Amino acid sequence: MRIIAGTKRGMKLASPQGRQSRPILDRVKESLFNILISRYSMPEGKVAADLFCGVGSLGLEALSRGAKFVTFVDKDLETLAILRQNIAKAGFTGQSQVKTSDAFKTGADVKPEVGKYQLVFVDPPYAMMDDTGEKSQLSGLMKTLAQQTDKKAVVVVRIPREVRLLERYGCFAEIDRRQWGTTAITFFMRKEDDKQTSGNKDC
Repeated sequence: MRIIAGTKRGMKLASPQGRQSRPILDRVKESLFNILISRYSMPEGKVAADLFCGVGSLGLEALSRGAKFVTFVDKDLETLAILRQNIAKAGFTGQSQVKTSDAFKTGADVKPEVGKYQLVFVDPPYAMMDDTGEKSQLSGLMKTLAQQTDKKAVVVVRIPREVRLLERYGCFAEIDRRQWGTTAITFFMRKEDDKQTSGNKDC
């Protein structure tokens, strides 16, 4: 894995040896960031979170491309140790924080001095995405993120191609879905219309 663009273009990322992982392909990552840049003017200058971050491929790519700050969240201690090495190697220690927790339960803590998140990557293990309904872990996470994001936030969810997400999770409505090989990425944006805000305390 490597950072493919920005100030740290070409930097190789350390990763756990001999363990199963789901590294995002360069062509998928490049396409994802092309969409974020062209449609949403992200990630430059934005506060982002990389949930289920692994060794930080998406969050570090965002920082390399000008993100203001990134919070990395994962619960695997060995992987987080490698992530910290990658952050230090890239020189992004002062522009990031690392949280050890189950992102489904906590989302990403907001740093008051930095502000709420404008971009969130959600990339859980595929085995945890069998249930994506109204009572799923993903639905609960989206409710948490509604309190941690600003009004123009975009949430990017990476899933297996065969998995379908709901068109709406609380404040967040699907605005785009793209597929590359066995991977699908769904984009959600806050849509706080009158019907939602009047009857949904999660917004």
